[in-house]
Amino acid sequence: MEVAVLFGGFALFLLLNVPIGIAIGLAVISYILAFDTQPLGYFAANMFTTCDSFPLMAIPFFILAGALMESGGLSKRLVDFANALVGHFTGGFAIVTVITCMFFGAISGSSPATVAAIGAIMVPAMLERGYSKRFSVALIAASGCLGVIIPPSIPMVMYGVATGASIGSMFMGGFGPGIVLGAALIGLSYYISKKNGFVGSGEKFSIKRVVVEFKKSIWALLVPVFILGGIYGGFFTPTESAVIAVIYGLMAGLFIYKELTFKKIYDSLVGSSLTVGTVLIIVGTGTTLGKFLTIERIPTMIADGILGLTDNVIIIMLLMNILLLIVGCVMETLAAILILSPILYPIAAACGMDIVHFGLMLIVNLAIGFITPPVGVNLFVACGISDLKFEEIVYAIIPFVIVMLLALLLITFVPEITMFLPNTFLR
Repeated sequence: MEVAVLFGGFALFLLLNVPIGIAIGLAVISYILAFDTQPLGYFAANMFTTCDSFPLMAIPFFILAGALMESGGLSKRLVDFANALVGHFTGGFAIVTVITCMFFGAISGSSPATVAAIGAIMVPAMLERGYSKRFSVALIAASGCLGVIIPPSIPMVMYGVATGASIGSMFMGGFGPGIVLGAALIGLSYYISKKNGFVGSGEKFSIKRVVVEFKKSIWALLVPVFILGGIYGGFFTPTESAVIAVIYGLMAGLFIYKELTFKKIYDSLVGSSLTVGTVLIIVGTGTTLGKFLTIERIPTMIADGILGLTDNVIIIMLLMNILLLIVGCVMETLAAILILSPILYPIAAACGMDIVHFGLMLIVNLAIGFITPPVGVNLFVACGISDLKFEEIVYAIIPFVIVMLLALLLITFVPEITMFLPNTFLR
C-alpha cells in the first residue's frame, strides 16, 4: 500500500501535467499524510539538507559557465576550428557538428544547452550546403546527447551526490563512452551523407587555415584542459573547478573575444537562475523520495526480485538497460538518477560492476532519453531552432537512436571503455 501511494501518486501528478519536481514532492507529502510515518517537517528538513551540499554547488556554476561561454563566442570558435579540420570531407559539416558538440560538451555539461548553442550555428550552415533539414536537425539533437557524457557533466555530479561515487573518477570515466558515441555518430553521418550526396565544404584542406582557426579557438579549447587538469592535478575540487569555469568564461567573453556584453551577462544570470531553481527542486524532492523508498526497503525488494529471476549477469544487465531506456523516455534525467541510482546500484554491484562503470551506463541510457519521445528534451529544443514539426524529427532520429543503442551495448559489456582511464590514472 505504501509503495502504491508513493508511485501511484507520482504517476497521477505526472498525468495531470504537474512539473516533475513538484510531482515528486506532492507524492511524498501524500505518503506522509496517508501513513503518518514522519512529520511533514521531516520532508522540509530533508529538502534543505540535501541542497545544502558542497558537491552540489558545482551544478549552478557549471550551468552559468555554459551560458556565459555560449554568449561569449566560444561555441562559434569551436565550430570554425572543427570545420577547418574536417569540413572538406564527404559529410564534412555533419562531422563538424558531432565534433563541435563533443568539444562544447566539455564546456557546458548540459545536453539541451549543447543543442541550442551549436544547432543555432550549424543547422543553417548545413542547409546552405544542401543537407536535408530532417537530417541536420536530427543530427544536432543526437549529437547534443554528448553534452552530458563528455566531462564535465551535470548528471555525473548528481550521480556522485546520490551514490557517493567519486566525481573526479566519473569525469575521467566519461571520456571513453563519449568517444565511442561520438565515433558512432560520425560513422552514421558519413554513411548517410555518402548515400545522399551531401558533400564537404568544397575547400581544400589547408594546414595554414587549421593553424589560424586553432589560434582563434585556443581559449575555448583550453577550457576542459583547465577544468579537468586542475581536478586531476589536485589543484581544486570538481566544485571549485565549476567556479573557475565561470570566471574563465567571463574573462574570455569580455576581454579576449569581446562578445560578452552586460546584457548578455544579465540574460545568462537570469536563464541560469531559472534552470538552477528547477534543478534544485528536483534534487530536494527526489532525494527525499529516495529516503522514503529506503525506509520501505523498496531498493532491496527490487534487487532481490531481479536477482531472483535469473543469475545470468548478461540478462540482468540487459534488463537494467531496458528499464533505464524506458525511464529515460518519460522522466527527467536528474530525477531519474536520484531515484534509480540507489535502487539499481546494489544489483549492479552484485553483478560485479564498478560504481563508475554503472554510473556511466546509467547516464548513457538516460542521455538517449533526450532524443526519445514523449519527453525528448533535445527534440523539442531542435524543433525550436528549426521550425520542424515534432513528428518529422522523431522519424528522422530513428537511425541515430539505433546507432546509440549499439554503442550503449558496447559500453555496457566492455567495461574497459569506461574504466581504462580511471584505473590507469586514479587508482
